Amino acid sequence: MTPEIPDKVYFKIGEVSRLAELKPYVLRYWETEFGVLRPKKSRSGQRLYRRSDVEMVLRIKSLLKERRFTIAGARAELRRGRGGLVADDDTDTLRAAASPPVEQAPAAQLAADPALLIQLLPRNELLQPLRGELEQLRTIVREHNS
Repeated sequence: MTPEIPDKVYFKIGEVSRLAELKPYVLRYWETEFGVLRPKKSRSGQRLYRRSDVEMVLRIKSLLKERRFTIAGARAELRRGRGGLVADDDTDTLRAAASPPVEQAPAAQLAADPALLIQLLPRNELLQPLRGELEQLRTIVREHNS
């Protein structure tokens, strides 16, 4: 059951914590793991969540706690735009497909606008295609040296 979100512009972390029934440290951790969760900060450094941030917290909570996705799987599901919008009987199928192989990483998109991509994607997602290329180079060097 989704909690009723009050009609406000901004919510402090304590309010979001109570609404989502999560500890504040969990919300702060999720900010580091999910690039889509970026609350504004006041001059004093207080996190100010918008309504869309609160809805995203509830979507992430549903994926992680109810549907039992891993963080990587939930991140992939949110990228697909389906976080929480699929029937429960599809959960196992989606969980199995949530982490695409390295070959499907957005390497071609890096050339489009790398500055924008760096802002939008978490570091791990940016480094994944490079890790794949590095592994291919290592294989070539090993074959050449043997």
